Formats: sequence, C-alpha cells, structure tokens
Amino acid sequence: MSRSILFILLTASQTLLAQQPHRHDPAHNHEDEVIPLDEVIISAPLDRPLYQQAQAASILASDALTLGSEASLGQTLSRVPGVSSTYFGASASRPIIRGLEGDRIKVLQNGLNTIDASAASPDHGVSFDVSNLKSIEVVRGPATLLYGSNAIGGVVNAIDGRIVDEKLEAGTIRGSLGSRFSTVDQGYATNFMLEGGLGHGLAFHLEGFTRAAEDFRVPGELRSRAFQEANPLPAGTPEPREIVPNSYLRAEGLSGGLSYVWDEGFIGFSWSEYHSRYGSTVAQDVFIDMNQTRLDVRGAFYNPLPKIKELSYRFAWSDYEHTEFEGGMDNTVFKNDGYDLRVEAKHEKIAGLEGVIGFQSDRSDFLISGAEAFMPPSITQTNSVFFFEELAATEKLRFQFGGRYDHIDVDSVQNDVFGPAIHRNFDNLSGSIGAVYTPNETYAAALTLTYAERAPTAQELFANGVHAATSTFELGNPNLGLESSLGIDLNLRKRTGWVTGSIGGYYTRYNGFIGLFPTGAVRVTPDGDVFNEFGYRSVDAEFLGGEVEAQFHLLHPLEGTEADAPRTNLHWEVRADAVRARNAEGGGSLPRIPPFHLTNALVFQRGGFTARLEGIYAAPQDRLAANELRTDSYFLVNASLNYEFKVAKTTCDVFVKGMNLTNEQAREHTSFLKDQLPLPGRGLVVGMQMKF
Repeated sequence: MSRSILFILLTASQTLLAQQPHRHDPAHNHEDEVIPLDEVIISAPLDRPLYQQAQAASILASDALTLGSEASLGQTLSRVPGVSSTYFGASASRPIIRGLEGDRIKVLQNGLNTIDASAASPDHGVSFDVSNLKSIEVVRGPATLLYGSNAIGGVVNAIDGRIVDEKLEAGTIRGSLGSRFSTVDQGYATNFMLEGGLGHGLAFHLEGFTRAAEDFRVPGELRSRAFQEANPLPAGTPEPREIVPNSYLRAEGLSGGLSYVWDEGFIGFSWSEYHSRYGSTVAQDVFIDMNQTRLDVRGAFYNPLPKIKELSYRFAWSDYEHTEFEGGMDNTVFKNDGYDLRVEAKHEKIAGLEGVIGFQSDRSDFLISGAEAFMPPSITQTNSVFFFEELAATEKLRFQFGGRYDHIDVDSVQNDVFGPAIHRNFDNLSGSIGAVYTPNETYAAALTLTYAERAPTAQELFANGVHAATSTFELGNPNLGLESSLGIDLNLRKRTGWVTGSIGGYYTRYNGFIGLFPTGAVRVTPDGDVFNEFGYRSVDAEFLGGEVEAQFHLLHPLEGTEADAPRTNLHWEVRADAVRARNAEGGGSLPRIPPFHLTNALVFQRGGFTARLEGIYAAPQDRLAANELRTDSYFLVNASLNYEFKVAKTTCDVFVKGMNLTNEQAREHTSFLKDQLPLPGRGLVVGMQMKF
C-alpha cells in the first residue's frame, strides 16, 4: 500500500475516533446550518441520509455549489474527495472518479442518461450547464446495481428541479437570479429560474442561462519542459506562453416545464434546448458547435397498491448533434439520438425487507460522419431489471443488498468505409451486499462488497481511425468480452462533535479491464500525418485507494439536527484522496491515474459572513504508463469572501473568489493535454445570487 494511502487512513482514523460527542451547551447562540452527513441522497434507492448509506457518496449543494461552480462539470467537482477532472479546457472537462473515466462514469440528469457524446472523446462537453442545478451527487465506486454497466466506476447525478413535484398554491412565485464575472478569461455567466403555482394542482418551471469566456491566461509557457525536449519547435520559433489560444466558450440554454400535483402523486414534463460553441485547445483552427433538444417526463403514484409506497417513472428523449469545424468548414458531425426509461416500485417492509424493484430501458443511435469519423454508425440497446433491499437486523445494524441483470445489444451499421455490420450481445450480472453499523447517533461504519460487470462500448468494439482529440489512431476489438470487477469498500463516518466527516478505503480487482494501449505500430494518413496506433484490449487490473473528508470545528462542536450551529465559528477542513492503479499482468501503472491530493482550508463564519482560505496540493505523479511523461507537483492558494443578507423575502449572496493567487503553474496528470495545457493562472471571480 502506498504511503499516501496509509497517510489518509491512519491520520484521519485517529482524529475521527479520538473525538467523543460533545454535550450541547445552551449558552451558545445558534443559527440554522445543514449538517452534510444528514443530507438525503436522491441517487440512492431509499431515502437515507449520507451517513446511513453503505456506499461512499458526496453532495455538492447550496453555497458550496454556488461558490464552487465552474464552466465544466469536471472542474466543478474536482475538489470532491476521490474526484478529478479530464481537463480539456474550460468547456470540455468530465469528472474522473477513483481513477476511472469516460464510459465507466455515469453522468446523469435527474437519474437518467445525458444522451450526448461526452463519453466518446475528452474534447466533448457535457450537454448541460451547472448554473441552475439544485445539487450534484457523486457516488464513488461501482453503482452498476442501480444504473447499469456504464456506472462501474461511479455516478454523477445532476439534480435540476425542472419538473416541480410538490404542491404550490395559486399565485406562489419563487425563483433565483445570478451572475458572475471572472478575470482570468474575461468571462461572464448569468442565470435565472422562475417557478410557481397556477392553481388546481398545476405548477410551472422556467429557467435559462448564458455563459461566455475568452481565451484564458496561464502562468509561463504552455508546454512542459519535458514535452519541449521530446517535441522541439523549429529553430527560431518561440514557445507559446501566457494565453491558451482557441480556449473560448459561448453557451446558452432555456428550459420550461409544467406539472400537475395531487395528494396521491404528480406528473410533469420539461422541454430543454442547449447550445454551446467552444474552441478546441488541440488545434487553433477547430471549434465545436453543439446543440441538444431534450424532453423529460417524470411522475409518481403514492401508495397505489397495498404494500407499495411509491410507483415512480422517468423518461428522457434526446436529439443531440455537434459539428466540428476546421478552418471555417464543417469537418465532422457527431449525432446521438436516444431515450432512457426507468420505472421503480418502492415497497414497505415485507418479512423485514424494505426496498425497491425496477426496470430500465435505454437506446443510443450514435453516428459520426465526415473527414474524421473514426468508427462506424452504431446502435446500443439495453434492457435491465434490478432490485435493492434493506434488512434491519437490529436497531444498530442494517444490511443492504441487491442485484441487476442487463441485456445489451451493440450493433455496428454497414458502412462503405468500415465494412459489414457486426452484432454483439452481452448479458451482465451485478450484485452487492453491504452492512451499516450505527452504534449511536454520532458514528456509523459501512462495509460493501460488490461484483460488477461491464460490456464493451461500440467505440471499444468498432473504432478504426484517427481520433484527432487524442492524436492517436484508435483500433477497436470486436472480440472483446465482459469486464468484471470484485471490490470491497470500507467507510467510517462521524456526524457530531469537534471533528466530523468520513474516511474510507477500497480495493477493486478487475478481470478483463478494457483499456487503450499502444500497439507499437504507426499509421500514416493520405495527407502524410503520422499517428501512433493504440488498440483496445483487456488486461487484469487492481485499484487501491483511500479518501478522507474531515472538518475540525475549532470554536464549537457540531451538534445533531436538534441543535443549530453556533453563530460564530471557525472550521478547519481537510480533504485528501489517493489511488494506485496497476496492470496486474505486467505490473505497470495504468494511464492518466491521478496523484495524491490534499486540501486544507480555514473557514470563518459569523452571521451571514463567510471567509475561506484554501490550499490545494497535488503530489508529483511518477508512476507512469507507456508514452506518459512525469507530472510535477503543484500547490494552489485560493480565497473567497461571501456575504448573505435578506431584503424582505429575498435572500442575496454576494461573493468574491481569488483563484490561484500565487500564479502557480499546475498540470493535471489525468488530462490528455497535461503537457500542453496548464491550469488557469491567477484570477478573480465576482458574483451574486438572489433567491426569492
């Protein structure tokens, strides 16, 4: 076990276990504060708070989401323990969970697929913006039980609230309005949300946003020293520096929804339009123009049958298309038309078991056409059944277990370039069993054992061409089989006292882990461009890691939900994560694995005023896969001030953030472009958010 993982597990366990609950002092003056471990996670099958979940999870909501939101989902979540970013610029960065990325991480909107092209390539952005989200939930580790084989690494669920599911009296109006400006890229963003009751159980929801940014600034030279030595520029050509060309972003979206709510249930729909245009940091003359139209339908019946507490249903349909322009001409088009249907029935206790059974069906018609089409058109159809049950053995010990079966058909469509059609089908079985032990109201311990299977994607099966975003020639393998994993996850949580938080460790063994590895061959295009060939193949792999998220309450202990938090407080927050991922056959490291991260922050709160000083350390990454260069460590210093005040029935938040105050050059080892694209330099973000 690496020293960084040992550091996380030993240090945090000592601090968490050493603290005992502090008795409430009635002399303290208190105000409302949400205790993070008491938040209910919607991504879980039963309405349980975080500290009672068997699996490790985090929620980003409220002020944390407002202050932490970035242009991309990956950068927004990069401070969550166990999460890093693919970092392909301001607009195209997806989350990486415990070293796993791409199709192994399920990105959802309200529990349903995004149905876009973001998992197909790191230069493709996710088809929604974080501006109007109510919360973002992150489930770390396999979530295949509820969300299918694409969730073998974890789940990110964006909750937007576009379909109102509660009764609003006629004339009731509520909403929000926000804006922000950033100096590092001369960027701005505005967003609004408005919803209300129309009477007779009807409610509406309307929201929109716009976002823009210019090319962003970085400290020093764009290319790392090691990359310069391996790829020298022509004599007399200066190294590019300070400005990342073609890193601009334009995006806007509008969504409207209508709901009918009655005592025994609700039904609603929303219609969304999303558009973005952003430059590719790989090539200065390339930009992507993305459009998505999406329909969501959601509803539920409460107590429709004996022993059935809730019968819920969700449906999403999407028409997605983006065009990659090169030199002003449309070069390549990506299309994804599809749907996702999910039906769940929650039942009351039957023979001591409380849980949910469900059915899910989703389809993706994926097409790449044009000069850089690197795979044939494909159709992926999945039909699944699943169940999840909880058994309370005693008041302090609960067991959670479940299973899922997926039938997956992956078909390539006959094509003049790629040849005849190929049909593959897979039958996946996944299961988990966990135990949650709560000896008192302060502590909880959770242990989970998970077996998960993942089917290869159409890209892994059928790719055969130049993938410009990664500067490789990708070669699929139509004979790939199922990828399976067996993992164990242990978590300890503490929700009250002078120290609160969680600590966890995990180990996962993969059989047939599908990766993109160099073949040693070189491909030359008709234009004379040379690309290294990479092929998809299966290897056995091991992932070992740990995470900690602790808060030291330096002035007052954090009490339970019955007692509010002190009006004045000082917190010391510690977050850390480490993962070691290796090829179990050859012994080498897997590519783009994040290094050890450690974040320390001091947070002062008094009334509506909050001040935060934060330091983020990333260790050097010298455990390298083939064709990787070492990534240096970095230390970023950030600070923020936030003031919340009320005017009549309107709550206002005004904030200012200083990012990378020391102008440190930092590179993310998880990025394909880490040697050509540093993180942004020193910048200031000023913004406000009003809720009424």
